[in-house]
Amino acid sequence: MTNRVHPTVPQDFPIQVAENEGMPPRPEFENTPPRFTRPGRQTGTHCLGSLNERTATCGPWPAREKPMRQDNKANANSLPRLINKLIAAAGIIASVAFPVFAQDGTGPMPDNAEAQNYGVGWDCTLGYRFNGEDCAAIDVPENAYVTGRSHGSGWACKRGYEKVGGVSCEAIPVPENAFLRSSGFDWKCDRGYRQDRETCVLIVLPEHAYLTENTSSSGWECERGFTALTDSCVPIGVPENGYLTNADYGAEWACNRGFFEIDGRCDPVALPANAYLYQESYGPGWRCERGFAAVDDACVAIDMPANAHLDRSGNNWRCDRSFQLSDGECILGQ
Repeated sequence: MTNRVHPTVPQDFPIQVAENEGMPPRPEFENTPPRFTRPGRQTGTHCLGSLNERTATCGPWPAREKPMRQDNKANANSLPRLINKLIAAAGIIASVAFPVFAQDGTGPMPDNAEAQNYGVGWDCTLGYRFNGEDCAAIDVPENAYVTGRSHGSGWACKRGYEKVGGVSCEAIPVPENAFLRSSGFDWKCDRGYRQDRETCVLIVLPEHAYLTENTSSSGWECERGFTALTDSCVPIGVPENGYLTNADYGAEWACNRGFFEIDGRCDPVALPANAYLYQESYGPGWRCERGFAAVDDACVAIDMPANAHLDRSGNNWRCDRSFQLSDGECILGQ
């Protein structure tokens, strides 16, 4: 790179004084280096000197080379306009926001108000609520209390009362032999009674029965060894070698291990050789040991061909990997 030499622009003081007479002082941009057009766009020879001399001698400036004084003048005119717009916007915001501030407790404190415990402003005292810039009294009906909330009616019914028509609190009707729930919004029948619509009726407990918490049905269940039949508890007929299941649904009894049910009785399981007891809902009640297969009522040894092995159950076989079954034998696959 070569050092760039900035030409010195001669100053014409008499002309400058004449131009600035009665006008605000202009920036001293004459001391800055002159601006040159790019190569290929130059249409004439640039001249040095004052602005008037350059305009008269060299002609008008190209559009891309307007004097910097014009840009400064445009920026100076746009700044006051921007300030005026900001002031107008701030006035609009203030006119809208001030009434809200007063309604939120930041204006002068009215009657029935108190200063906030923290921060700046005030709140309406309990029993009053915002009404424009004042605190108006809340109309609280009998058997109600003030909630202190800014939304809603501002009051709620006391325990044991319910809101009627949104303007009053009436007592919740609790029938005889019932009590008010802990929530205070409903009732429940006493123990030994069950709900029948809006009343509590006595539970008639049959023999061999006991009370339950489920008052929506009969309110009682039969003791172990008995089953409900109409309004009574009858004994469950358990056959010999059987036991009670205690199941709410399904079979009430089942056979002991080593016995299976047939025609309402429990008969012993005939266990063949090489077998063990296996309780399931179907089948003979036994299963062959590993290496044996069930054939009719017996367990016979499994005769495996070469290149075979017992499967996961242990009661059947399959060919080894890469071998396939053919006529009862395991041959190497082609």
